[in-house]
Amino acid sequence: MVQILDCTLRDGAYIVDADFGTAAITGLINKLDEAGVEIIECGWLKNSEHHEGSTYYHVPNDLCKYLKGQDKRAIYTVMIDWDRYDLDNLPMCDGRSIDAIRVVFPHERFKEGIAVGQEVLRKGYKVFFQAANTLSYTDDELIELSKEINSLEGTAESLSIVDTFGAMYEEDLERISGVLDSNLDKEVKLGFHSHNNQQLSYALTMFFVKKFKDTTRDVIIDSSLCGMGRGAGNTTTELAVSYLNKLQLKNYDMDAILDAIDVYMTPFMEKFRWGYSTPYFIAGLYCCHVNNISYLTGNHRCSAKDMRNIIDSMLPEDRSKYDYDLLESKFLENRDMKVDDSYTLEQLKERFADQKLLLIAPGKSSIEEYKKIKSFIDANNPIVIAVNALLPEYVYDYLFLTNKARYEYAGTAHKEQFDKTAKILLSSIKNKGEQNEHIISFSRAVKRGWEHFDNAVICCLRLLERMHVKEVYIAGFDGFKHNYNESYADESLPTLNPGNKWDELNEEIKDMFKDVKIDAGDMRIIFITDSIYDKQGV
Repeated sequence: MVQILDCTLRDGAYIVDADFGTAAITGLINKLDEAGVEIIECGWLKNSEHHEGSTYYHVPNDLCKYLKGQDKRAIYTVMIDWDRYDLDNLPMCDGRSIDAIRVVFPHERFKEGIAVGQEVLRKGYKVFFQAANTLSYTDDELIELSKEINSLEGTAESLSIVDTFGAMYEEDLERISGVLDSNLDKEVKLGFHSHNNQQLSYALTMFFVKKFKDTTRDVIIDSSLCGMGRGAGNTTTELAVSYLNKLQLKNYDMDAILDAIDVYMTPFMEKFRWGYSTPYFIAGLYCCHVNNISYLTGNHRCSAKDMRNIIDSMLPEDRSKYDYDLLESKFLENRDMKVDDSYTLEQLKERFADQKLLLIAPGKSSIEEYKKIKSFIDANNPIVIAVNALLPEYVYDYLFLTNKARYEYAGTAHKEQFDKTAKILLSSIKNKGEQNEHIISFSRAVKRGWEHFDNAVICCLRLLERMHVKEVYIAGFDGFKHNYNESYADESLPTLNPGNKWDELNEEIKDMFKDVKIDAGDMRIIFITDSIYDKQGV
């Protein structure tokens, strides 16, 4: 027998900070129950008090307001982290809300996690075990894990194999499930919880079902509506339902599943993002905790290549955890490749001495206000510097770049212009320049204290201040808008913004720009196109 455990309300809590809202929690549980899904994971138990509309509960009876009553068909469960919920808060099971508790534990603490499950059993709940990062277990450890579960006073409902980092291949699942099947009591169901980092979640789920469909071992497959879950997400419930119906192993109501998606999931899909992405592929490639990926994406807008190099530089045991101080040091090592830039700085300082400089950023106003900008160039003959992007309408003296993705794009999209324009590159791109390339240490152009301290215009201004430039004009530094590349004159330009947090990014850049003006002293900074960062014009 195979069963589905839908974990939308639990794994999806990472996406929405558990704030699904009362209507969605109630509606999703009802629709999944109506569809015939056997096990519905309704959220987490936490030590903090429950707030209505959240899938973080303090005690089981917090769920009562979301449940439709005694005519349910499914088993309702919640999850606890083995060491993050005080079992003194957990009352004896009274059958009014949840039926079961799923206990998740890390590889090195499985004995302690199973001991927590024993206490849950004694309080009258069914217990499901979830062995995080099962890929890291040796065969001997899997045998020991099985023996520990077999020795419980009472029988565990299930033990789930967990592909925490989305790093498993078919042969890994074959090994792990084979050892557990041979050693785990037959009364204990074997589960599989996958992550889609390498686009293998559904394929591995199908493999798992086929492996056990003609055996005496009952199995559980985890899934979530639309694959909702942390990082790359999970096997989608709709695909799992379709597959099991096609095999004639089940007769789930697909209409109820689609209603759940149409009515309750669509708003979340419009507002939040999850699922396969290149950064989460890197997490799967290196068995890396998703928090490391989230940190690099959210705080530093790393390119995929930079991210891979940073993760690759970490020890395997460090990748599976998240130490943000270590990660930050690795990021800075990657960005600040060693370079002796003293001669280059002197060259540029001499070139810019007593000159007006015009920075043309890639905002839409750089094209919409072309006549105004061109008039300024004709009248003032400034040194013209493109910042992080080339626009074919202009002739530049220099191209200033801070990002590898923008370097690659400019060289491909505007090759002739790129080749003939002198370039000022931070060492985050390379530490040895080719012809007509000036390499400057990344550390010279940044000032820490903000999440996105490496904004290109801010970096350029900081560098020019170090060169004692007296007069800088700026065009195209408009401010970010909300839709993808709506802000850019070149709509194909690779976006560098993390998580669509445009307003937060704008406020941060405003604060950095104020700081630049304080540090700049006598350096005049004048805008010739409108900008949300400074309303001063000329």
